[in-house]
Amino acid sequence: MAALSESIGIDRIRQYLPVATLVVLVIAVGVAQPAFLEPSTLLQLAADTAVLFILATGVTFVIMLGGIDLSLQSMASLSSVVVALTIARLGYGSFVLAVAIGAVAGLLAGLAHVRFRIPSFIATLAMGGVLFSAALVISHEQSITLGEAERAYQVWITGSVAGVPNVVLVGLVVLIVAHLLQSRTPFGRYSAAIGAGEPAAYASGVKVDRQKVIAYVLSASFAALAGVILAGRLSSGSPTLAAELLLPSIAAVVVGGTAITGGVGSIWRTLVGALIISVVRIGMTFLGVNIFAQNIVFGAVLIIAVAITIDRSKIPIVK
Repeated sequence: MAALSESIGIDRIRQYLPVATLVVLVIAVGVAQPAFLEPSTLLQLAADTAVLFILATGVTFVIMLGGIDLSLQSMASLSSVVVALTIARLGYGSFVLAVAIGAVAGLLAGLAHVRFRIPSFIATLAMGGVLFSAALVISHEQSITLGEAERAYQVWITGSVAGVPNVVLVGLVVLIVAHLLQSRTPFGRYSAAIGAGEPAAYASGVKVDRQKVIAYVLSASFAALAGVILAGRLSSGSPTLAAELLLPSIAAVVVGGTAITGGVGSIWRTLVGALIISVVRIGMTFLGVNIFAQNIVFGAVLIIAVAITIDRSKIPIVK
């Protein structure tokens, strides 16, 4: 009984630790640099977090299954290139095309994983290579700048409502949609069940392969949406536009409290994790930390977060 109470207590600490960490970080950076707490800075923080959150949201669905998606940054970069190349002819249709390409890429990666029993990190790493090469080829290995006419289609990304950047509102819509998918649909319930125990899910009649493919489609689609938003915010498309976002996006999921072994987590936790990563990033910038050294911090944070959240009973079957 005492052991059970201790376990429940540890689980509660793990559940609230990310929120407590976020509060402490905001206060610490605010004390060191009071300008950080100004409304304009906080709004900028929210806008910067939106892209990272959308990327992390997609991979949350995969990590909940106990898998991983390493093609995120390549998919987002390809999406930005697709938008930059087609927006003049297709207008808003270029956004739909980019997300559709993401869904197809996710479908192919998911099928490779479940049909050929290829580990998820290999299937998605290979897909990332394909997507990166495709972006290089169609962009002729260069950045593509959007003209004034093309930027008019990006107002839904670059504009604001009552002083709140539109990209923050897009992030809120993604949060609501993803939360409903995870909490109110069979897919969300089955994902948690598969992550908690795949053999038991099979035995219960859950179509495990189907749920996995859906997760990879969602992950790549959200990555493509993130690429669309990046193209709008930076007014360009590039095969390396999201090259530095893979580690922070996975770190956001795990730091937020979603176990890398699957079965435990939520989109809300991912939101907290994304905010933590953004506060750390902006805090380091305020404190003068070299931008090229920031991934060292993210890597260390990821290792610590995994050490705290991982279910060691599943280590033999980490996928």
